[in-house]
Amino acid sequence: MSAPDPRLSINQATIKHADLATALQVTRAGGVQAIGLWREPVQEVGLATASAMLTDSGLRFTTLCRGGFFTMPEGAARRASIDDNRVAIEETAALASAGAEGSTAVLVLVAGGLPDGSRDLIGARERVRDALGELAPGAAAAGVTLAIEPLHPMFASDRAVVSTLGQALDMAADFDPAVVGVAVDTFHIWWDPDVLGQIARAGEEGRIATYQVCDWKTPLPVDVLLSRHYPGEGIIDFDTLTRAVIDTGYDRDIEVEIFNADVWATEPGETIRRTATSFGATVSPHLARP
Repeated sequence: MSAPDPRLSINQATIKHADLATALQVTRAGGVQAIGLWREPVQEVGLATASAMLTDSGLRFTTLCRGGFFTMPEGAARRASIDDNRVAIEETAALASAGAEGSTAVLVLVAGGLPDGSRDLIGARERVRDALGELAPGAAAAGVTLAIEPLHPMFASDRAVVSTLGQALDMAADFDPAVVGVAVDTFHIWWDPDVLGQIARAGEEGRIATYQVCDWKTPLPVDVLLSRHYPGEGIIDFDTLTRAVIDTGYDRDIEVEIFNADVWATEPGETIRRTATSFGATVSPHLARP
C-alpha cells in the first residue's frame, strides 16, 4: 500500500472504541499525519495528559468534537451548556498547541435539536445565534475557531436545527471568520441543491474551518446516526464537492469521520488502512488546484 495522503486526518469517531492512546498509536503507525479528537476520550485521561500524549505522537491536531447543544431556553441547563462550551474552547486551544506544526484550533459545534415539547425551529435557531455571541469573545481570546456544522435535515429534531450550509453561514455572518466558521461535511450537505454556491460563498467569506468526508448509502440502518460509510462505498460525488472546496483555496487537512457499527467493530489498525485506501482513491485525486 502506498503512503496515506499527507492531508488525510482521522477523526477519532471513525475508531470510536479505541481509547486515546490506541487512537494516537494506530493513526501514527498507519502513516497518517493528523487526527481530530473527541472530548470524551480526552477527558478520560485529563487535558494535560492528553496534550502530552498528542505531542509525543507527532500528529497534527485538526479539530475537537464537539461543542454546541445550546438550543434550550434560558435557565440552568442553558447556562451549564454555555459553560461547558467555554471549557471545550480551552481544551481546543490546549490541544492545538500540543499538536505538531500545522495543527488547527477548530471546535466543531453541533447546534442541538428542538427542546423537549417545542416545535419552534426559528426560536431554537435564534438561541444558537445568541450562544455564538456569548462564546465568540472567549474563542477569539483563545485563538479558537468555532465551526458550525450543519447536519442533514433528518437530524433537525434531535441533533441540529442548522440543516444547510447557507443557514450556518448566515449565523456566522455577524462574526469574524477567524472566530466563527463552518464545517463542511459531505455526509450532511451532499443533497443540498445550493451546496456548490454555498461552498463558494463560504470560501469567499473565509469561513471553511474544516472539510470532513464520508459516504452515504441506502438503505439507512434503523439507527440513522450509524449510516456513514468509507468514501467510495456510496453515492456522494466526492469529485465535485472536493474540487469546490479546494477551489476556494482550502489547504488544511481533511478528516474522515465515520459512524458505523461494522466499522467500529473492526480492528482499529485495519480501519485506518481502509480509510487511507478509500481516501486515496476517492478524495486525493481532486486535491490539486488547476
